[in-house]
Amino acid sequence: MKTAKKIPQSKLSRATKLVSTGAKVGVNYLKYYGNKTLMDEDKARDILDENNAEDIYDTLKELKGSALKVAQMLSMEKNLLPTAYTDKFSLSQFSVPPLSPALVLKTLGQYLNQNPEELFDSFDYQSINAASIGQVHKASKDGKELAVKIQYPGVAESITSDLNLVKPIAARMFNFKPGEIDKYFEEVKNKLIEETDYTLEIQQSMELSDACAHLNHLLFPKYYPELSSSKVLAMDYMEGKQISEFIDNNKDQDKANQIAQALWDFYMYQIHHLKKVHADPHPGNFKIDEQEENLIALDFGCIKTIPEDFYTPYFELALPENLNNEKIFEAKLYELEILRPEDTQKEIDLFKKLFHELLSIFTLPLQTEYFDFSESDFISSIAELTKKYSKDVDLKKQNGNRGSKHFIYINRTFFGLYNLMFDLKANKVKTNNFS
Repeated sequence: MKTAKKIPQSKLSRATKLVSTGAKVGVNYLKYYGNKTLMDEDKARDILDENNAEDIYDTLKELKGSALKVAQMLSMEKNLLPTAYTDKFSLSQFSVPPLSPALVLKTLGQYLNQNPEELFDSFDYQSINAASIGQVHKASKDGKELAVKIQYPGVAESITSDLNLVKPIAARMFNFKPGEIDKYFEEVKNKLIEETDYTLEIQQSMELSDACAHLNHLLFPKYYPELSSSKVLAMDYMEGKQISEFIDNNKDQDKANQIAQALWDFYMYQIHHLKKVHADPHPGNFKIDEQEENLIALDFGCIKTIPEDFYTPYFELALPENLNNEKIFEAKLYELEILRPEDTQKEIDLFKKLFHELLSIFTLPLQTEYFDFSESDFISSIAELTKKYSKDVDLKKQNGNRGSKHFIYINRTFFGLYNLMFDLKANKVKTNNFS
């Protein structure tokens, strides 16, 4: 793969890249209007989506950092974006041009104040994985094989300016009123800043892996603070295959169920016992060991703490008796900031109907002792409902600012988890099998 010899770091250079991409998207739309006169409209739309997705992703992978991280987050939202976008953006989990060896040497010297050969017994300058915020190299020290994650230059410094460039576009897409999008962007910004602090990540990784060490069929690497810094993170290199490779080749249903059970227990224990969660459940953060018996959890940069005043109403709405009690249901929607005191009766009725329909499907795995995630009806029902309300005329007239800021990462966690469980084709998962 072609390597990156430099990354645009200044606000001006990054803004220029995004503006030039906007111009390309404009040209794609002109082609789309022309194509509609020559071919079926759906075919023309597919071509538009593919061209836009490619042009946008090409820019984001060059910018890296928070811009590419947003693409990675969107790749998990399979129900919100056309397939062309989610397919292309999903490459940000595994397939991003890495830094060139010369830039790796320069970056490590800057972050560690010494060359890799002085710190490690061996260090491979060719990266084994490059993602949105950093890339990983193999190294060794005192007979141990290590994975060393290096943050891309300028990532932390560009978060605020990148998000400020994206904010107006997001406001138009999701119908936010000026200023009302701020609390959501502040939540995303704070999490991205945390993800660029590898000292914090090591601390979180050690705490969370220790707390979850008792769970069955779950493995974690050991972390090495003495070989790390705020921009470099050293941990054990864990042999295994990517979870997507396991999914593509597995023919053993019992193995799939065992891995899925470990994944489910891992998340439920964090959420219900620790009140914090690894809020980045995309395939690139997991491996399967070589015996195909254990799930390996990696990368704890994005940890979301769940406040009690959000946790309680959120999971109380998963109970059928609360979902079907109109008075309790409405009260919980106010607690979660979905309904607001100034809402008209029409707005109250609209959002009660929408969220009752959505939660009646979304909470199904939490309502039974066992759940079959291999059934396509569950995932497709969520997708169909999302599509239905995206076309709702009354809903489009409403301001998009609905719900607590905590929904961003908690819903992201559940959507990502559900999609992984579906991809694993797990057909018998005990949903309360954690302690």
